[in-house]
Amino acid sequence: MLVLTGVLGLVDWAVVALYFGAVFGVAIWATLKERRARGAAGADSADYFLAGRNVGWFVIGASLFASNIGSEHLVGLAGTGAARGFAVGQFEILASLILLVLGWAFVPFYLRSGVFTMPEFLERRYGPAARWYLAVISIVGYVLTKISVTIAAGGLVFEALMGIDFWTGALVVVLATGAYTVFGGLRAVLYTDLLQMFVLVGGAIAVTGLGLAELGGPGALLEAAEPGALSLWKPLSDPDFPWTGILFGAPILGVWYWCTDQFIVQRVLSAASEDHARRGTIFGAYLKLLPLFLFVLPGVVAGALARSGRLELADPDQALPVLVGALLPVGLRGLVVAGLLAALMSSLSSVFNSCSTLITRDVFLVLRPDATEAQQVRVGRLATVVLVGFGLAWIPMMELVSGQLYQYLQSVQAYISPPVAAVFLLGIAWRGASSAGAVAALATGFVLGALRLAAELSKEGLSGVARSYAEINFLHFAVLLFAVSSVVLVVVSRVTTAPEAAQIEGLTYGSAPAEPTPWRRLDARLTFVVLLLVGATWLTFSPLVFD
Repeated sequence: MLVLTGVLGLVDWAVVALYFGAVFGVAIWATLKERRARGAAGADSADYFLAGRNVGWFVIGASLFASNIGSEHLVGLAGTGAARGFAVGQFEILASLILLVLGWAFVPFYLRSGVFTMPEFLERRYGPAARWYLAVISIVGYVLTKISVTIAAGGLVFEALMGIDFWTGALVVVLATGAYTVFGGLRAVLYTDLLQMFVLVGGAIAVTGLGLAELGGPGALLEAAEPGALSLWKPLSDPDFPWTGILFGAPILGVWYWCTDQFIVQRVLSAASEDHARRGTIFGAYLKLLPLFLFVLPGVVAGALARSGRLELADPDQALPVLVGALLPVGLRGLVVAGLLAALMSSLSSVFNSCSTLITRDVFLVLRPDATEAQQVRVGRLATVVLVGFGLAWIPMMELVSGQLYQYLQSVQAYISPPVAAVFLLGIAWRGASSAGAVAALATGFVLGALRLAAELSKEGLSGVARSYAEINFLHFAVLLFAVSSVVLVVVSRVTTAPEAAQIEGLTYGSAPAEPTPWRRLDARLTFVVLLLVGATWLTFSPLVFD
């Protein structure tokens, strides 16, 4: 039987040290290069928060991929793959399609508006109330969920695979990531993400290849996997991934995350042009086809090895750490550990930078509209330092939060995202969407989402309609909440004052932008290939083939 050693060799430590050195080297190089180019002018807010708005498509696509993939993401995908098979990979495949929506449908309006943040775009389209809602919800959500989860994942990586105390590992991750984020802003984040993408993919390829080899190859996997494990599609009765929820609910959550969340969209806002932004999203769409094979497949392999008695797997979430510790030789193990560190550091640096941008642009600048460029950059750096401090202070608090409650806190994002997606989608598609309609839709969605959370927390004591409400599959609930929010927005917009033409000029399809984006033939062809690959993947890994 394969045994988890949990010990890194000298070569592994050298690889990890080389990784840290490379990350800081890239961050310093990228930052100093831009500062030399700017000369005595110094950094302004566009440089610090949006990397000077001159980033190319390759860096944007790599950053979209790397910032999205965190260590908890890797562990979760592999663990769910071990327990449930390929179905969890649907969220990664759908992300490819939603990234195309970001590039073709949203990017033109975001870049023409010249905004720094998504709340700022909502204010341009609807008014101040919508901006404050999204800003507050986003900042609180980042602090309570994204930052704390990523820090916890970092501590676990150090503890499980490097033999370092959890708190020490978490401290190292927070301080190291915070240092280059404060120093270089978004430019440092983007270029370190580019490096981390290669490390992340390289480590995943090593785990996948060696896992399949240990099992005996793809043919052995077909024989050892449980029935239906290699199918992406689950029946309507499936509690986690019903096909209806995947087709209709998951895209709603995807539009919110990939098209309206500052954490992601800040990358395309930094683009040198609409072409670079769109091509970056297309490149990101190609990259998002990889996780099914690089991150989910190792979990399925680990499950097959465990069922054959060749690997001890006490819990599905141990799939990735056990494979790394038991299969990989010295040197490669260090590469994969570096990949895990790359995943968590890219996510953490991204959320630090995005959250500091929201605090500066949507809180400080709204309260102090006369603030200078230098003051904005200083506040952005200070906000990042405060977030680092909060992350450190939150570490001991996490022990006081039960696992079940923590999971519910995470699910809040799924409950608040459908109304946000509705407001953005209808906002760019329909010029009649009004400020009152947007506020009503956001408020209605928030109340229904909060009621759903309260129902889940007290589900055992409920019955009848209330119990049914608490037990709706979260993807089906997303469809329901999106539909209700959209209806509220349309109805209220119809009975209230329509927005003035000057307010929405260039922000909706119906307002006829002065400079329409030309159709790019190469981008269109690349987009068509993505659609073909998604369709081929859906068909190949379907019940028609893997029943």
